Amino acid sequence: MADRVTVIGWDGSPLTASARSALSAATLVAGAAHHLALPEVPPAAERVRLGSLGLAAARIAGHRGTAVVFADGDPGFFGVVRALRAPEHGLEVEVVPAVSAVAAAFARAGMPWDDAQVVVAHPRTLRRAVNVCRAHSKVAVLTSPGAGPAELALLLEGVHRTFVICEELGTDKEQVTVLTSDKAADHSWRDPNVVIVIGGQPAAADPAWLLGQSAAQSAGRGWARPQFDVGEGESAQLRAAQLARLGPRTGDLVWDIGSGSGALAVDAAALGAAVIAVDADPHACERTAAAARSRGVQLQIIAGRAPHVLEDLPEPDVVRVGGGGAEVVAAVVDRRPERIVSHASTRDEAEAIGRALTGGGYAVECALLQSVGLDTRTWTEQQRSVVFLLAAERPVSRPDRT
Repeated sequence: MADRVTVIGWDGSPLTASARSALSAATLVAGAAHHLALPEVPPAAERVRLGSLGLAAARIAGHRGTAVVFADGDPGFFGVVRALRAPEHGLEVEVVPAVSAVAAAFARAGMPWDDAQVVVAHPRTLRRAVNVCRAHSKVAVLTSPGAGPAELALLLEGVHRTFVICEELGTDKEQVTVLTSDKAADHSWRDPNVVIVIGGQPAAADPAWLLGQSAAQSAGRGWARPQFDVGEGESAQLRAAQLARLGPRTGDLVWDIGSGSGALAVDAAALGAAVIAVDADPHACERTAAAARSRGVQLQIIAGRAPHVLEDLPEPDVVRVGGGGAEVVAAVVDRRPERIVSHASTRDEAEAIGRALTGGGYAVECALLQSVGLDTRTWTEQQRSVVFLLAAERPVSRPDRT
């Protein structure tokens, strides 16, 4: 095992005295090509190009001598420190920090970032990163090859955002470009880069006290609030049960089909999910937009009739079918979301929806929900609601055992 491992963050500034001291004693130096080309790297030191962090960590762990690992920005912020400290390598490291790429990007843009979301985009996580950009008005995306500004822009089609693209921060090739998201796919961008994605509902004027805290998350306690209730199938009790079964979270894309008043769509967005609300009634779309503005959340609203309008929508993680019955449920099943919830006012309708779900291979539960609202001054009945709640979950696929 290496006698000593020092991780040096590099933001383009001259190396500190502690960084130069560690580097002068190094017998192995790992980093990107521009790190290894620094004049302070000892000529006799073994040089390791950082590609796979796991392979590099294993090489460093097996080295007999003193190792230095370079990383762009702050190595403890979505950086190499986590990989090096993983239990399988057993490395204890000393860290020389630097300004993170995210902090540098916001500094170049002249913007505060305590209210920003920060996500890492790899090809396998790109869709979830895009969903965060849909759901929040200020997001910093740490990109990677195959998951850069162009790919972000393509998956954000239909959602207007402004991109601040910071290429090769801290180098003499540094460049900052500001353009609308629909133009980003027309360019080639140099790695590494950070993309600040801005747009949608303005953030709250009050200063943040928790990193990334959104206006919607701090707007008040609770969800499934009774004051939003409008129309059949939108009781607070049913909505609470539907949200509990869906479990929308940051990085998810929620379809709310038949959004009605927009109450469930707004609740899902306030929980951190990206939401597309669909309704054939233009007045329902207007109510949904008003509810989103009131709560301070981001929504994409589509006016159209399901199932046909669903064909061009991006893939959902969870779906609430608030209208359209078994035909719409069957179309949703074809898109294979993780969870689907719906409701029915009659047993026949509930059975038809249940058959559409089970026929698609989903595990289905059904409950008859009855709620009665009482006037607490006289304890007399105000409103009664009886509805079938159907919740379905896609089975987890397991690899074949051969």
